[in-house]
Amino acid sequence: MADYLLCDTCVIIDFINARSTVLNDLLAKDTHLFVNSIIEMELLQGARDKRELQVIKKKLLSFRLLDLQQVIFDSATELMRDYRLSHGLALPDAVIGSTAIYYQIPLYTYNQKDFRFLPEINLTQFDKTLG
Repeated sequence: MADYLLCDTCVIIDFINARSTVLNDLLAKDTHLFVNSIIEMELLQGARDKRELQVIKKKLLSFRLLDLQQVIFDSATELMRDYRLSHGLALPDAVIGSTAIYYQIPLYTYNQKDFRFLPEINLTQFDKTLG
């Protein structure tokens, strides 16, 4: 099991809404969980009211924030050039994938189809109830 994981937005949404115990289990096993600013912004964008916004902000305290270096944006731009038309790569996914590649951290996502074509990416998947 990885000691470090970049967690995609979809995985964190399940964590926030208690639909999966995987992240709780990983945190209990001292796995370092990471997000970047794009993931954080996607989560904040999804808040429907102030209560949800506070829940999201509180849950984000469980994650470490990875700095988005210019080289990550440069790589994401190149990925968009290469994969936007052929694979439908979305801008947030390009930055998230580039972050995982740059830091050489596995990306935990349910949406593996959105990333599997990216060179050098390490994707991780768990059963939603790791236990």
